[in-house]
Amino acid sequence: MGNPVDIHSNRNLLILHFTVFIWGFTGILGAVISINAVQLVWYRVLIASLSLLAYFLISKTSLKISRKQFLQFFFTGSIVAAHWILFFHAIKVSTVSVTLVALSSYTLFTAILEPLIKKKSILIPDVVIGLIMILGIYMVFKFESGYTLGIILGLLSALASSLFGTINSTLVQKSDPKIIGFYEITGAFFWITLYRLFDKSLLTESFNLSVRDWSYLLLLGTICTALAYVAGVSVMRTLSAFRVALITNLEPVYGIILAFLFFGTKETMSVGFYLGATLIIGAVFLYPIYKKRRNLS
Repeated sequence: MGNPVDIHSNRNLLILHFTVFIWGFTGILGAVISINAVQLVWYRVLIASLSLLAYFLISKTSLKISRKQFLQFFFTGSIVAAHWILFFHAIKVSTVSVTLVALSSYTLFTAILEPLIKKKSILIPDVVIGLIMILGIYMVFKFESGYTLGIILGLLSALASSLFGTINSTLVQKSDPKIIGFYEITGAFFWITLYRLFDKSLLTESFNLSVRDWSYLLLLGTICTALAYVAGVSVMRTLSAFRVALITNLEPVYGIILAFLFFGTKETMSVGFYLGATLIIGAVFLYPIYKKRRNLS
């Protein structure tokens, strides 16, 4: 018989791979759902909020937090909302592959933002990896100039993702990640609702979507958001941060492969794009390896 700890760890490893695969699949859903990005994310966070609330009620988990925590999570939710809207809008104006490669610059922004927010010094190897990624981004811009808007929106989405990721790395030290996720997603729903009331689009919302759109939205809100979030958090108890970071970085790889399988030639890019993408994704994978070696030294 195998060691129970190893079996548990291997099971969590499979769960994490499945979770990252689902994250990669969200880009496909973003491309096939016919409504605009703001509408799409509004439905997504509404369904995810209700799904997570049902999960907490069934598991009898207390949602009680302090007023300070509530405000922190709720305002961070506005950044989460911006990240998802920019991400799906980038897909709508370009392709899944272009958006996912631009989103990979999350690592670059984190290397810059984390030292600034946590008041630490920026390290030279961080700068080197950052420069490799900038070169890759430049190549993607140069060879896929027709998708300039999509690349810019993808980079802004990565910046927002990096910002709330850095904030969460501090918040998670004092709070349950599942609770943080619930209030941030609910916060995202609140802020998007506020925006939609302001631009009056919510006042004309008919909820008269096609069966296909409703099916994809339910899949996006439940499996790809609520379930994937809970699963992704739960495995972190037994897997090292290094392993989690390395596997999470497979998201653009899974997403690009899925996009090619689903959309074929529409997702075929120039050789320059793939060279740039290789530089960016390669740097993304190098980052956790370098971080682990630095922590061991």
